[in-house]
Amino acid sequence: MPDLRTLAARISAATPAGRDRALDALRAFAILGVVLGHWLVTALVVDSGTVRTESPLGHLPELTPVSWAFQTLAVFFLVGGHVAARGHAAARARGESHGRWIAARLGRLFRPVVPLLALWLVATVVMLGCGVPWQTLHTLGKLVLSPLWFLLVLAALTAATPLVARVHPLWPLAVVLHVDLVRFGFDGPQWLGWLNLPAGWLVPYCLGALLARRGPLSTRAAWTLLLGGAGAAALLVAFAGYPGSMVGVPGAAVSNLNPPTLAAVCFGLAQSGAAVLLLGPLRRALRRPVAWAAVALLNLCAMTVFLWHQTAMIAVTAGGLLTAGRLGHGPLTGLHTVPDGYDWVLARLGWLPLFALALLLCGAAFHAYERTAARATTSRTPRTPDLRPVHRPHARTEARGA
Repeated sequence: MPDLRTLAARISAATPAGRDRALDALRAFAILGVVLGHWLVTALVVDSGTVRTESPLGHLPELTPVSWAFQTLAVFFLVGGHVAARGHAAARARGESHGRWIAARLGRLFRPVVPLLALWLVATVVMLGCGVPWQTLHTLGKLVLSPLWFLLVLAALTAATPLVARVHPLWPLAVVLHVDLVRFGFDGPQWLGWLNLPAGWLVPYCLGALLARRGPLSTRAAWTLLLGGAGAAALLVAFAGYPGSMVGVPGAAVSNLNPPTLAAVCFGLAQSGAAVLLLGPLRRALRRPVAWAAVALLNLCAMTVFLWHQTAMIAVTAGGLLTAGRLGHGPLTGLHTVPDGYDWVLARLGWLPLFALALLLCGAAFHAYERTAARATTSRTPRTPDLRPVHRPHARTEARGA
């Protein structure tokens, strides 16, 4: 314990005084939400020699609130928009070109992807040579590559930061509203929904940029975002036919996430309001060196965790399948079976530590790529301003004080 406290104290002492630790905590929270969400709602079912994906949410709809807790991408885009807007403004003040700034940001995003793609290219060739069915390869490849859509959208929004940093979030929200109105209300073409892929995530991204430009939200505005967004999402689910799950469910007619719907965007606004309200308490909590050390260490390997968490789950699933086969045991509950009961849920919770251990091993092997990418931009990281909600006194009180 003394060694851990010493390490925590060193990390805290090495942190720049102007760094907003609460923003790092929100980013860590968003990454953990994605990881745990995928681990809890994705089942690799072994059936007739092939592997397919199913979700416990499709069999146990009463677990739908789980998706509300772990669908945290809006928080990540909120923080991303804020940091990108401030970073670009600081780079412009230093006389740094837009191209150089973008190259540094995108290099940090995509350099850690290279080993993931290389490993899975080799693994795919080996599995093809061993006669693994194409359906299984498709299932595994989709699991591994699907998180990359997030990076592509974030990269596009980052590159467009000079254009979108001054866009009010109500504009992309209006796009999402009209796309859904045409798509669902007037039976429009389904491909139209893909316009919401950039527009839906522009809403929290532009909100973060707005906060960077204009300063912190008032407490009343943050509560309005939280309650208004949550209320709108609830009404859309209850009366407009939107699914209750905020993540995709295999086999469902409509997904709130792929592409984003108005319900998902409203839910993201509620999360953004909650995130702003949490900034003050998080800042106070992260004054403790141990708490800050945990957040700082996770942020140092955030991209590695995000990119490799599906591979870690697949590795444990495959290892369990091979081990069970050699021991003459059937498919393992919570790992290879249909997620249609609470026994599966309890078993899956028991497998989470092994998923985490496999992810730690992946991090130890591949974190160097993220560390190398981070060095290229460390010297360019701007000081992060305050985002917390502020209590604005009434005009009468201000007049009295004057």
